[in-house]
Amino acid sequence: RHSLKYFDKMRCLRKRSAVSFLGVLVVCLLFMNLYIEDGDKQLIRETATHQLNPERYVHSFKDLSNFSGSINISYRYLAGTPLPRKRYLTIGLSSVKRKKGNYLLETIKSIFEQSSYEELKEIAVVVQLADFDSAWCEGMVQDISQKFAHHIISGRLIVIHVPEDYYPVLDGLKRNYNDPEDRVKFRSKQNVDYAFLLNFCANLSDYYVMLEDDVRCSKNFLTAVKKVITSREGSYWVTLEFSKLGYIGKLYHSHDLPRLAHFLLMFYQEMPCDWLLIHFRGLLAQKEVIRFKPSLFQHMGYYSSYKGAENKLKDDDFEEESFDIPDNPPANLHTNMNVFENYEASKAYSSIDEYFWGKAPSSGDFYGIVFEKPIKISKIKVVTGTEDRQNDILHHGALEVGEKIVGNKKGRQCTTYLRLGEFKNGNFEITDVEHKVLFDINCMRILVTKSQKEWLIIRSISIWTSQTPNQ
Repeated sequence: RHSLKYFDKMRCLRKRSAVSFLGVLVVCLLFMNLYIEDGDKQLIRETATHQLNPERYVHSFKDLSNFSGSINISYRYLAGTPLPRKRYLTIGLSSVKRKKGNYLLETIKSIFEQSSYEELKEIAVVVQLADFDSAWCEGMVQDISQKFAHHIISGRLIVIHVPEDYYPVLDGLKRNYNDPEDRVKFRSKQNVDYAFLLNFCANLSDYYVMLEDDVRCSKNFLTAVKKVITSREGSYWVTLEFSKLGYIGKLYHSHDLPRLAHFLLMFYQEMPCDWLLIHFRGLLAQKEVIRFKPSLFQHMGYYSSYKGAENKLKDDDFEEESFDIPDNPPANLHTNMNVFENYEASKAYSSIDEYFWGKAPSSGDFYGIVFEKPIKISKIKVVTGTEDRQNDILHHGALEVGEKIVGNKKGRQCTTYLRLGEFKNGNFEITDVEHKVLFDINCMRILVTKSQKEWLIIRSISIWTSQTPNQ
C-alpha cells in the first residue's frame, strides 16, 4: 500500500547531511503546491520558532506530491458509522490509556451537554482510540456505547481505531531537544495519531476542530464558532484558535486536513504537534495567530497522558457559561486620526486580541464605520485603553449613529447622525438601541469632543444586531 511503502522508505533512508531551514521550507512549498510569493517566504523564515530537520524525508517527498489526496488507511469502526450528509463541524478526539485518570467520557459528555438540539444536528464527533492495548480499547468502546448510545445511533458519534501495522517506526528515533527516548516516542506517536484522525475526518464536514481527550466545552460553543467564521468571511485564514493551550480548540477548513495529515506524518519524529502546526500555518501564509477570546474550551485533566505526570495548565480566558459574542456585521472602517505604525482602524473592529492606536486626537476627529447593508442594532459596546496603557483612553467623546449614505464606495458617509451618548472613563455601552433609533442604521462613529494630549487606543468595538444583515 502507498502509505506502507512510504514508511518503508523512511525506515531505510540513511541520515543525510544537515539541510538548511530555508531549503526545507522551499522544498515544502514546491511539493505542497502552496504558491507562496517571495515576500511570504521571508515571513515564514521570520515566523518559524522551532527548526525542522527532515533530512530523512527529503527524498520521499516525491512520493507525496499529491497532498490533497487521502492516505490509504483501513480504519476499524468500533462504534457508529458516518452519515452520508455532510455536517457543519467535525470535532476530533484522539485518546490513549492513561496511567492515572481518564477524562474521555467527561469530554464527550461536555460536547453533547453544552450543545443545543439544533446545534447537535450540525456536528459530528470522531473519537480515535489510539492505544495498542486491545483490552483497553474494548472496555472504552463498551463504556462509550452504553453512555452515548443515542448519539451513536443518530450518526453524530463515531469511534475508530487504526491497527498498529500502519504506524511507522516509533523506537530509536532522534532525540531532538534532548528529550528522553520515551518522550520522543510518545510525541512522535501522537503526531501519527493525529495525522490518521485528520485523514479520516477530511470529508465529514465543512470545518474541523481538534480537541484533546480531557477538555471541557463552553455552552453553545458551536454557535460561537459559526459567528466567528461568519465574521471572517472574505478574509484568508488557515487556523482559528479558540484556546491558547496545546492542540485544543484549533479550527481548520476540512479541505486542508489531507495536507495537514501528510505534513504531520512527514515530520512525525521532529517535534511536538503544536510546534508543527505553527510551521504548517506559516507555510500556508497565515502571518499571525488568530485567537479568539473568551476561549471556548478548557483543559480539565489533572494527569497527563504521558506517564501520568501532573498537568495543571488552565486557560484563564475560558468562560463556561453562555456568553454573547458580538455580530460586528461587515463594514468599511476609516478614521482621520494619525494612526501609529500598523495599528490601523480595522483592528478595533476585529474579534481577535488587537486594537487601533492613534496619536493624540483633536476635537472633531472621528473613527467611522459604514455598514455594507442597513442594520438594526440592539447593543453597542466600545472599550478604549489597555491594562498597560490605561491613560490612552478617549477622555472626551461621543457615539453617534447615522443614516442616508452618500458618496462612492471609497468615500461613503452618512448625511445625518443621532447622538446616543457620551463616553465615561473611556468606555461606552448602550442597550435596546432598536427602541431608541427608529431608522435602519447605515453608519456609526466615535467622535472626539475635546482635544487630548494622550494617544488613543480603541481596544474593541462590539455591535449586536437585532436581525442579521441578510434579513
